[in-house]
Amino acid sequence: MAFSPLAQNSRVLRNFRLRLLESALEALDRAAVRRRPVRAAHFVTGSRGERAALFWLRRHGYVVVAHSWRSARAPGDLDLIAWTSDAPVNPSGDASRPTLCFVEVKTRTTRAVAPAHLAVDEDKRRTMRRLARHYLRQLPRRDVPTRFDILSIYFEKDSPTAFEHFPGAFGWEEGNR
Repeated sequence: MAFSPLAQNSRVLRNFRLRLLESALEALDRAAVRRRPVRAAHFVTGSRGERAALFWLRRHGYVVVAHSWRSARAPGDLDLIAWTSDAPVNPSGDASRPTLCFVEVKTRTTRAVAPAHLAVDEDKRRTMRRLARHYLRQLPRRDVPTRFDILSIYFEKDSPTAFEHFPGAFGWEEGNR
């Protein structure tokens, strides 16, 4: 079976382009690895979970206004801060006003040890409350309805990503929901 010179040149050109693209991507990957410090696996999992949480919240009607928000005056960070207008759990009982949600994201690769949301202990809740007060101080109106949510994400092998949302998981005072 004979090939025409034109078809052969076309195939050679296509293979050349593929090799060129493959080489360019490999070079970019090598450069990225050299520039980026090596991160522990749990940090990579956590970052992946926060990114998945951001898109999950957006798909469910939230407007995400901050990611990994930090205050210069207090340690820690708030994973995600988002507004929702369809607040099923609103401590003030006012469902007509948008609610500002402070979302803690917990990501796991297995459910075998313990549910992810249980990792939000008293110290973490206290830190989130302190940071939320700092965040609210910068808003033009401070009398907005707020709540604290936990979003657990599971990246289990051979399973689709699973999300468990706990709206209003805790309140402004310990023991209050």
